[in-house]
Amino acid sequence: MISSDINIVLPEILLAVFSMAALMFAVYTKKDDNAPLVTWAIAGVMMAIGLWLGFSPMDNRMAFNGAFIADGFSRFAKVLMLFASAIMLLLSQDYLRRNNMFKFEYPILIALATVGMMMMVSAGDLMALYMGLELQSLALYVIAAFRRDSLKSTEAGLKYFILGAFSSGLLLFGSSMVYGLTGTTNFGNISTFLSLSGNDISLVSIGLVIGVLFIGIALLFKATAAPFHMWAPDVYEGSPTIVSTFFAVVPKIAILGLFLRLFMFSFYGLAVFWQQLIIFCSLTSMVMAALIALKQRKLKRFFAYSSVGHVGYLLIGFATGTIEGVYAMMVYTVIY
Repeated sequence: MISSDINIVLPEILLAVFSMAALMFAVYTKKDDNAPLVTWAIAGVMMAIGLWLGFSPMDNRMAFNGAFIADGFSRFAKVLMLFASAIMLLLSQDYLRRNNMFKFEYPILIALATVGMMMMVSAGDLMALYMGLELQSLALYVIAAFRRDSLKSTEAGLKYFILGAFSSGLLLFGSSMVYGLTGTTNFGNISTFLSLSGNDISLVSIGLVIGVLFIGIALLFKATAAPFHMWAPDVYEGSPTIVSTFFAVVPKIAILGLFLRLFMFSFYGLAVFWQQLIIFCSLTSMVMAALIALKQRKLKRFFAYSSVGHVGYLLIGFATGTIEGVYAMMVYTVIY
């Protein structure tokens, strides 16, 4: 049982163990002199794991009593995130060297954030979801403030940390309400509970609806969807440019993948409620981002609002609640 579970989680374990080994290697050798070697090694491991996931036989499996799900969708998202992260690492070397920020911690933090994102898209339980989300977030808080001699970068990291902690609190509060009213944290069991509640949606507890909406708001906050995007322009502007580029792409894939996993599978029985929230945020993101971006004079703030607008486009497919909408969202994600 345990060995089969470990085999299912092997890609995440390999990347996490290699990241920790790289950390120990860098600490006990010449530290920053080994930053290029660590960067190339981690990027190579990411691409190797991505190729392994992409070309290995595909089957749907679960580990740890359904807390971890390995299926075609999670594999697609992981391959996308691994290759995007590896490419970003390789592209960032020149920028980091020119700005005297090429430290060995940078590729290791990116790798650990990627491990968290991989856990997020495979989460089958609210506790596994939170573990993956926080592993990703803690690494991103640090790289947002990676330029330690810059007041703006420090402010970006602190602002990201405080508002990120606030959204994590909303997620935990919503999860506790869902657990309290369903008696389970497993996505499959929650879906079964909602299907057994009967066809009459009025019989569903209002507390459960509020809990689901809190979870939705927390994830929209992380995805920088308007009107929960207020932190993004300041964080993107203060962070190093290559970090802002990473923020604009890779975490979005993980958050939207998690959205699909949680809402289309677990909370689909409450679609009549959460669809209203998604439609509102989608329209607000597209309109607000386009209008405010016109007034921007700084390129990174412009990119931040561009990212908000693209999240609005992505949420259109999700808001339909249909498999065709999901396919459209996945295709747009690859193009983006």
